Amino acid sequence: MSRHFAYELLLSDGASRWGVAHLPVEHELSAREWLERRHDAVVVRLVSLPAVLSALLSRGPRLSRRHLRQDELAALLRDIAVMTTAGIPVIEAIQAVLVDSEGPGAQATRSVCTQLLEDLNAGANLSAAFAKQSQVFPATVRSLAVIGDETGNMHLMLMEAADHVDRLRKMKSAAKQALIYPAFSFLAIFGAAAFWIVYVMPKLMDLFKQMNAKLPPFTLQVLAFTQWIVDHGFWLGLAAVVLLLGLPLGWQAFAAWRRVGYALLHRAPVAKTLLSASGLAFIAEYLSILLRAGVDVITSMSIIEKSVTDLYYRERLGRIREQLGQGRGISASMRDVGGFPSLMTRMITVGEQSGTLDRQLSYLAQEYARRLHLVVATISEIVKPLIIVVAAAIFLVMIVAFLLPVYDLVKQTMGAMR
Repeated sequence: MSRHFAYELLLSDGASRWGVAHLPVEHELSAREWLERRHDAVVVRLVSLPAVLSALLSRGPRLSRRHLRQDELAALLRDIAVMTTAGIPVIEAIQAVLVDSEGPGAQATRSVCTQLLEDLNAGANLSAAFAKQSQVFPATVRSLAVIGDETGNMHLMLMEAADHVDRLRKMKSAAKQALIYPAFSFLAIFGAAAFWIVYVMPKLMDLFKQMNAKLPPFTLQVLAFTQWIVDHGFWLGLAAVVLLLGLPLGWQAFAAWRRVGYALLHRAPVAKTLLSASGLAFIAEYLSILLRAGVDVITSMSIIEKSVTDLYYRERLGRIREQLGQGRGISASMRDVGGFPSLMTRMITVGEQSGTLDRQLSYLAQEYARRLHLVVATISEIVKPLIIVVAAAIFLVMIVAFLLPVYDLVKQTMGAMR
């Protein structure tokens, strides 16, 4: 675990230095020892920053640093693999990718390739160069590169890594598609409702007051509600901003939040199906690739455990890894730990008994990826009529609350004119 520490140092020349350090330690004593050893100074003051502030500081550099998108990473790995398959040295292959990377959208690729070339020219092998850019190359890609360096089959490992990144990108894209359409649709609906509340309804209220109109109770309730929103608009907006900023930071900073959140999501009907399909496809895909590449089971499980962001599965993978260290099989460990469907445990049992575990895991990855796409398509079809119902309900409230009283006023005016 790492934290941010604010410190004041007394240097050997008597001068003081202030700063903030992000250290891979949790306790102040360890941070004090590290700072004194690193700067050859005495720590006068040391303060451990709150977890939320530490998460914000950690997130800042990541937001300013350009990262490769998954499609860019897959393209980079595939280009290097194709050229090295043809016998082109790795350094020349990366130089070719650097030369071909043109346009403002390729800035991240050029930055990554430049750093790779610096590390390779300094004597590092490709796996070590990947490891120095761990924020770009995920754990599976780095592990495959290590195997490629050890076996001399780097071109095969890079192509395997590129295909793997591509499949993961498609799974994540499918999951996002299930959320983007309803998010924009509901945003448009509630944006139109907010326009009515902030701009149209106050004018109607003034009109009703000027004409001394007798309004039905439902209209009065809606007017009172809209007036309350207008009166407290600043605080409501501030609360919304705090939630939009605080929830992601709290999710990032506190593992307890994420643990409870994932536990609740895995019990919610639609979210449970999405998370299960994507999580199981992710685990089966990773494990199949690592075992096929020759990584042992315990190391593979450790890599997957660090790569999975869903704490529901991460905790279970950790317990499975512990049982594997005691000599148990994967399927038996999964059954004991729980949280994995019988389809997965039975197919893994067949793979362990027949020596075709990587093949069975590949079948499982394809099956759960297919289920994920099916769930996404089903959600999209369900959301469309739901959006229509919500929009119609809001429109109906507007008509009943305001247009009908206006119509009554027009009738009364026309009757008085006669």
